[in-house]
Amino acid sequence: MKKIRFLFALFIGKIICFLVNIINKEKGTNIAGVFACKLQKDFISHFTGIDYNKVFFITGTNGKSTTNNMIVHTLRNSGKKVTSNLEGANLLTGVATALIKDSSLFGKLNSDFFVFETDERYFSIIYKYLPAKNICITNLQKDQVQRNGEPDYIYQKIKSVINKDMTLYLNNEEPRVKSLSKYAGKSIFYGVSKNDKSFVKNDFYDVSLPCPICNDKIIFDYYNVDNIGNFKCSNCEFKSNETIDFLATDINYDKATFKCLDYTYSINNTEPFFIYNYVLCIAICKTFGISENEIQEAFKNFKNISGRLETLHYKNKVIKYIRIKQENPETLQSALDYISCDKIPKIFVLGLEELKDFAPYYTNTFYAFDCNLDKLISSNVQRYICFSEAVAYDSANRLIYAGIDKNNISILPTDDDTAIMQELDKYDINNVYLITWLKKYYELDKYIKNHKEDKKND
Repeated sequence: MKKIRFLFALFIGKIICFLVNIINKEKGTNIAGVFACKLQKDFISHFTGIDYNKVFFITGTNGKSTTNNMIVHTLRNSGKKVTSNLEGANLLTGVATALIKDSSLFGKLNSDFFVFETDERYFSIIYKYLPAKNICITNLQKDQVQRNGEPDYIYQKIKSVINKDMTLYLNNEEPRVKSLSKYAGKSIFYGVSKNDKSFVKNDFYDVSLPCPICNDKIIFDYYNVDNIGNFKCSNCEFKSNETIDFLATDINYDKATFKCLDYTYSINNTEPFFIYNYVLCIAICKTFGISENEIQEAFKNFKNISGRLETLHYKNKVIKYIRIKQENPETLQSALDYISCDKIPKIFVLGLEELKDFAPYYTNTFYAFDCNLDKLISSNVQRYICFSEAVAYDSANRLIYAGIDKNNISILPTDDDTAIMQELDKYDINNVYLITWLKKYYELDKYIKNHKEDKKND
């Protein structure tokens, strides 16, 4: 009976995939799996032809999508057949949709590898039906407090699933992640050595985290990314390993190269957080027989997923949009650091918003206090613009607390596109950086396109 139910759910899923592909293939990342899993709760456990030793879950707070897509791109570039949820649908239904697309009408798969981005909160649910042998954990940080609460809550959920039958790929420089190694059968560590963009913290608002072993304070000797770097516990012997399996060394940001196991890799993305993605990709691919040359060839033509870095052209201004998760301080800090690398006179536009993932909606600006703004302040920002119907004044206060003259800050307590663009029009500076949520970016993009159409009609 279960087999018949599975085949019926699979048939419905196949039909939905076919119809979605005709109507709008970009919207088909999840819907087939939604229907299939409603028809059969354990739907994904009934597929055949899956070698669980070749199944990988990529989970963690930051870097899941980029790392997942990079690994899949590298494996496929070397001639391997890979089933994956590349579009970022990382819940159970997204994984189900990927399996539906690649299977036969009878649910058989013949892929060489199965690589899935998995939401860290739903990792345990997906694993229940698809017991992957390889788990890659990027980091566990503050994120979406209305959904995840404290990072330790997610830590406990992941920890409850880890067993001695797994191989873990762990970030050596993230304390929570590294501590999970004692619960697995095998752990492979990856990391990034100290480099030109490593830094220390000594700001009034800086906080650390409790040791996952003894709950005392973790001390970072330096950071490569916010809350990720060489660390040790102030009380017990827990610390990052001095020698690990895969370490990025000799990082040259100007030449866009780094070494790993004495092989020099050329890369397209040179922000520090990308280096961790590259090294994790190397760790997995090397472990499963992909050569350095094959990995390098894949790196040459790898393109990051769209929507993270975009450019808008408004009149004579170039607006560079950097997508962030407003619920996550690390991505905000990375965006600020990226902007700080540009020393040309600029306008910085910040539009934090009310978060509307699910009711009750809430506002959150406290993550901005986890970020250091010193580099941004010294990067030749000529004007700061804070807009938001909900938290424009809160955002401006964070800038003022960082030492920015309030006379250099424009405060717009609105989300009106016209008001935002009219404020930009006041300043004869072409170089503009925008940080806001994705919905507002799409609205501004539409406004600019309509503005251009109006000009043509005039």
